[in-house]
Amino acid sequence: KMEKTYTPHAIEQHWYKTWEEKGYFTPKGTDTPYCIMIPPPNVTGTLHINAIKLRATIKDCLQKYFR
Repeated sequence: KMEKTYTPHAIEQHWYKTWEEKGYFTPKGTDTPYCIMIPPPNVTGTLHINAIKLRATIKDCLQKYFR
C-alpha cells in the first residue's frame, strides 16, 4: 500500500548511510582541488531566481562530473 504523503526522512537516511559506506562522497582524483563559486543574486533584484538556480545546477553537475 502506498502512503498518501511522502516522508523522506527514513528513506534519505538509509540511502545517505549506504552512499557513505560505499565511499560515494570520497574524492578519488589526484589533481589539484578546485571550487566553483556561485555568485550572489543580482543586487537590483531583477534577475529571476530560476536563472540563478539553473546556473547553480549546471555548475554543481560539472563539479560532480569532474570530481
